[in-house]
Amino acid sequence: MTTDKSYYQLERIVKGVANHRRIEILELLKANPELSLESISKKLDVNFKTISEHIKRLATAGFVIKRYEGHLVRHKITIRGLAILKFLRTLE
Repeated sequence: MTTDKSYYQLERIVKGVANHRRIEILELLKANPELSLESISKKLDVNFKTISEHIKRLATAGFVIKRYEGHLVRHKITIRGLAILKFLRTLE
């Protein structure tokens, strides 16, 4: 039997990719792991603050992990992120 908590978790996962820019970020990180916010922002030609908010939502959903390197933060797609990209491709 499914609990309210698991419905909330599923909602968080769906909201994590409910934006074209977030999907684009996941694709970018799949091809280029360990990018910083600045690098992602430049490669996608999108405002730094906007990318930061999208990364925050992707991390909350479990699609991206952060690795701290001094003041620099590197971002990497997770196994869950790879799985959601694969799933999304089946919808095309």
